[in-house]
Amino acid sequence: MVTYEDITDMFLNAIDATGLSAHPEFWLNTQTMEREFACTLHPGPCEEADRRANCTVSFAWGPLDTALSIDGAEGVCDFFHEPDENCPHLHTENVPPLILDLAYALPMEHVSLDSLNLRQIARTLKLRASEHSSRAGETRPSIALALGESSMEAEALTLQQRVELPLWNPEGVSGFRSSASSQERRSGHSTLGRARGHGGEQPHPEEWLPHLLAEVAEDISRVVVALEEMRSLGQGGAYGPGRQN
Repeated sequence: MVTYEDITDMFLNAIDATGLSAHPEFWLNTQTMEREFACTLHPGPCEEADRRANCTVSFAWGPLDTALSIDGAEGVCDFFHEPDENCPHLHTENVPPLILDLAYALPMEHVSLDSLNLRQIARTLKLRASEHSSRAGETRPSIALALGESSMEAEALTLQQRVELPLWNPEGVSGFRSSASSQERRSGHSTLGRARGHGGEQPHPEEWLPHLLAEVAEDISRVVVALEEMRSLGQGGAYGPGRQN
């Protein structure tokens, strides 16, 4: 079984190994009864955080997520009806994953739009972030603008990513391969036995989730470094006026 506390502890332990500073926050949504988590990460001391690249990771965890971590799709049955061998829940691969929303930002100080090739910067930012993200399903770069004294200025480079982590074997509740390798288990693409009711050992998401969260933490650290390197683009760097890529 995996709980909200387990997931947050796994994530914070993974981040601790990267050396990034972490500022976690925990909430309870009193309308949906979901537990919510957000954590802002940045390199270097906290005194310099407002001038450094950062990433805010957030996700929501509800009672259904705990049920799915125990029983997979069979856990859905308990919310709506008695389990039945012919129930489509027991034969689906569409078990909802844990979704992490990653929001990166790199502050920029009074950089005139006249000195920026916005399209090239956005393309380069997306390329570099994607190269360093093994788990992200999508990457969306953008540039935050502010009104300066005489013209619009770039205030920050921003980037949004979405990561989906399996809470259960993505192949479905039936047909688990007991001979799967440990690498497959860690990547979330296999399980350790057969599901409850099928005469074998249940899958254990707590065995692959720490590994996947460690990969996410390493990706975040690499993307933050890539963002820091992008700062030169707003200061007459490689894509400034008169330069070609």
